[in-house]
Amino acid sequence: MISIPHSEPARAAMTVDGRSLSYLDFGGPGRPLLALHGHFNEGRTFTKLAQALAPDWRVVAPDQRGHGFSDRAADFSRDGYVNDAAALIAHLGLTQVVVLGHSLGGVNAYQLAARYPRLVSALIVEDIGAEIDDDLSFCLTWPHRVPTRTALVERLGPSVRYLTDAIREFPDGWGLAFRPQDMVTSVGRVNGNHWEDWLSSDCPALLIHGTRSDTLTARHAEAMAAHRPNTRLAELATGHTVHETDPSGFARTVRAFLDSL
Repeated sequence: MISIPHSEPARAAMTVDGRSLSYLDFGGPGRPLLALHGHFNEGRTFTKLAQALAPDWRVVAPDQRGHGFSDRAADFSRDGYVNDAAALIAHLGLTQVVVLGHSLGGVNAYQLAARYPRLVSALIVEDIGAEIDDDLSFCLTWPHRVPTRTALVERLGPSVRYLTDAIREFPDGWGLAFRPQDMVTSVGRVNGNHWEDWLSSDCPALLIHGTRSDTLTARHAEAMAAHRPNTRLAELATGHTVHETDPSGFARTVRAFLDSL
């Protein structure tokens, strides 16, 4: 049985290249775990996980560039995302951090391990591959601002279930905490073959695959686990957003891996 304390995380920010990078620090005496969200999302998507892992693990979850309460950046490059994560780890005075990432965040996590191996003690990658060909152009139809929250929800249609955390009220109306064009630009930088980065680190790794995912196939997940040393594969009966669809199962799977380190 996982104990879930109810405490609010502290929101803080640091400056990276003149930009504000906002993050949630769930605190506590435990070992540090950096959690990196996917496109359209933000750090608070990992609130249930942080509660489930406390007090043994201190989860820090940034709003990555162009998402949530963090500033937009001049670019959405691979180096940009990875260097932001490295800067946050340094800012907090941490070393040998477990890094967890979903989707976009998963690529950022394993590229961080490849490029800054001294910072990362273990990896947890949620439902993303080493070869990626994604298309987020559908989000370009989402409105920039509308007068009311109700109107925004109506305009977003079925997509709203993935966007609840991103809905904001601004001085000029209601909108999303990111710019859709930025997401299209960002995924364009994520797309490609990243096998070299996936295979460049050998720290313990857990790859979590949602068996109903339309992003990561079972065959590709199995190949990733088979070709990288110290890597185990876990499967849950969900789609792409495993941590949101089955938060209890996700937390149990993550904790079992963490307990084995």
